[in-house]
Amino acid sequence: MTTAKKPPIHLLFADETGNIYDHPDLLMLCRRGDEFALPRPDEIIPLPEECEVFYLPGRRAVGLDQETGEAEVLEERAVAAFVTPGYTLTGHAAYRSEPGAPVLPLFAYGAVGFAEDRLWVCAKRVDEDPRQVFTRISPQRISEGAHRLMRRFPKNRLITHLSVCALTYGCPAAKNLALGRFEAPLPTSRVCNARCVGCISLQPEDSGFPATQNRIAFTPTAEEIAEVMTAHAEREKRPVLSFGQGCEGEPLTEAALIASAVARFRGQNGPGTVNVNTNGSLPGAVPELARAGVDSLRVSLNSARPDLYEAYYRPKGFGLPDVRATIAAAKAAGLFVSLNYLFFPGVSDTEAELDALVDLLTETRPDFIQLRNLNIDPELYLGLASRAVTPSPSMGYGNFRKRLKKLCPWLGYGYFNPYLGDRRG
Repeated sequence: MTTAKKPPIHLLFADETGNIYDHPDLLMLCRRGDEFALPRPDEIIPLPEECEVFYLPGRRAVGLDQETGEAEVLEERAVAAFVTPGYTLTGHAAYRSEPGAPVLPLFAYGAVGFAEDRLWVCAKRVDEDPRQVFTRISPQRISEGAHRLMRRFPKNRLITHLSVCALTYGCPAAKNLALGRFEAPLPTSRVCNARCVGCISLQPEDSGFPATQNRIAFTPTAEEIAEVMTAHAEREKRPVLSFGQGCEGEPLTEAALIASAVARFRGQNGPGTVNVNTNGSLPGAVPELARAGVDSLRVSLNSARPDLYEAYYRPKGFGLPDVRATIAAAKAAGLFVSLNYLFFPGVSDTEAELDALVDLLTETRPDFIQLRNLNIDPELYLGLASRAVTPSPSMGYGNFRKRLKKLCPWLGYGYFNPYLGDRRG
């Protein structure tokens, strides 16, 4: 089987008012770590639906001059793409930052260019599930669904909170709850035992960038949580019900509350997959959750190397050994375990990181790996990474994925928490 040849992709740039143009001569470059290079043919695709394209303030576009083979820095602004969920970036936008450039908000900044009358992006699809695609769903349907839930459960604070998430912040998980489909969010914890550099719900004033949404301001009761679970399971035939959302802290700090809510839901013959998204900090909490009826655990990490892991997560009272112990405890309890591996081109796809990741996977044997994008200003993260570990060349996403698959053949791959069927028997 032959792969269709990809056309030369031309650079996109923007003027000061945000108008975006394609350059007639310069080609698009992408960035992997400190390397600027043309995109690899197997790591670029037509821009999917629902992606966002925006210009980058304080950053000048960089393209390749085909005649000289040299990179050229423009006066105009760089342009990047934020890809639809289900896709993993293979390269970041190439640019040169000006002095005093603001820190970028918490998105993932993919290299994007133009050829054959359409946009192209450095990314690969990792999950066919349309769980967070809303192209053909009108905002009115989402609004009606959210208000219908609030009318049905006027005293349920969690329903009200998630309706705000759907209607104000555009949270895909909250929108799915309003629509009664796929995976329902169950934010529970107000506190966290980590201080992630890229936390999307709580940022100190001196971070230089805002959190993208507000953290939950109350602790829901077990009754409120179970009510949301039941309402969603009534409407979705294959429900996934997930604790640990972007608008909360660390759910394992509320393990007793979660166990109480799940036991209440299961006691009413509540069906579906109950999942907990966690930083994996508290292995002792896992058995209680499993006994209550939790089916799966998704453990997030940016790196399997302790120094880089701690530089990003800035954990309080735990470390990577505790994360390994949590995965082991979940496997021992019979849970389905996913690794939410926050992929960053040029840092994740290096020899040292692959070796460390394979060591962790081989020791703990999770079932599934979700290759998600690390949403952060690229230069902010590269600066953090260079202080924690020795920079090394990128092998590229494609080679990283092939080698990981060969070395850990039991792993499943995707982006979303899978529906596991009724595993309670």
